[in-house]
Amino acid sequence: MIDEESIDNGNEPNDFSDTDVNDQLAEVGLRDALSYFQKNVGKTIDLYTGQVGDEGWHALKTIPNSWKNAGPTDNGSKNFIAAGPGLGGGEDDKEVLLDKIPDVTPLRATGLKMLIGKTVLAIVYDGDVSINYSPLNGSLQGENLGLVAFDVVEVTERTDGSTSSLPRVTIKIRSVDSALSASLVLFANAPVPQSSSEPFDIAPPATVPAAQFVPAP
Repeated sequence: MIDEESIDNGNEPNDFSDTDVNDQLAEVGLRDALSYFQKNVGKTIDLYTGQVGDEGWHALKTIPNSWKNAGPTDNGSKNFIAAGPGLGGGEDDKEVLLDKIPDVTPLRATGLKMLIGKTVLAIVYDGDVSINYSPLNGSLQGENLGLVAFDVVEVTERTDGSTSSLPRVTIKIRSVDSALSASLVLFANAPVPQSSSEPFDIAPPATVPAAQFVPAP
């Protein structure tokens, strides 16, 4: 998941317009491709990724059984992306299955660098993804701007932000439809922060562990 700390109208360094990021369409369960990304497949751009304690990128590492049971398929990840009942869609409470999701992991410098060379498919939130620690869990409730897909090209320390700014990430935009046609996987060994302030991981280290991925159930 990516939230307003990374992609939003007016955000540096891209100054996206409202229509670039589907802001005029924002609603719970929106799964359209963001307009700018849909029109610029193959383009390379930079994204900021938030600050320590207010991260812009988050990795799903656990899929609750309730997501698998929600439908319309027997795969919880696909149901989330499809905004199935309680996962952004349905007739009743569209968000009933999206609170206190275990192991929603905010990504800081090390985790971001581990994604270099990988393809990311993300649901973009119009607001913040709220994270709690001890135990780690996140609320995935709130209005969505849609979907984006991209390859991570480079991760560099920011020298033009605040003292807690997380890295600048260079991405190459990909087709959402192409990403959706691939097998979905989870970032299994995304580093788990101890708290909202520790580790103060703002500079990508010279070497990082290889990213490990598991099929998304």
